[in-house]
Amino acid sequence: MVTAKVPLADRFWAKVSTREPGACWPWTGAKDHWGYGKIKTGEGRAQKVAHRVAYELLVGPIPDGLTLDHLCRNTSCVNPEHLEPVTSVENTMRGDCIPARNARKEFCKHGHPFDEANTYWERRGVNAKRHCRACRASTQIKLGYSQGKVRKRSGWTKLRKDGSK
Repeated sequence: MVTAKVPLADRFWAKVSTREPGACWPWTGAKDHWGYGKIKTGEGRAQKVAHRVAYELLVGPIPDGLTLDHLCRNTSCVNPEHLEPVTSVENTMRGDCIPARNARKEFCKHGHPFDEANTYWERRGVNAKRHCRACRASTQIKLGYSQGKVRKRSGWTKLRKDGSK
């Protein structure tokens, strides 16, 4: 006996708790370890993330190169009013992860401002990290370096114990 396949939309709505406008619509089906709802597409073992299915069903296709940000910060919510297509970087910066928290800091741990004059960037491959110029200068002086032009790479020269170069 062959059973008829239930359409994705019908299976989807059977796993949504409430549909009140403005409120979160919690996903009651399977979830991954981050709390995002998962639903089988009906094509073998393939799965989709539930909030993407909701957006595609009720709003339309997600623009290429964009991801959906939960404005409500509830990962199991599938209400398309709470979802906004944004770039991956924008989505990360809106969150509460370490890179987002560090990007929002306006001062270094010693209170110096992260402004254009006092900030330099260290790039390693695709990663970049900002540093405080005032703290670096203070550390270099404590370690016995004085600013000079002998070492072209860093611009710092080690002082002798008597203070001469």
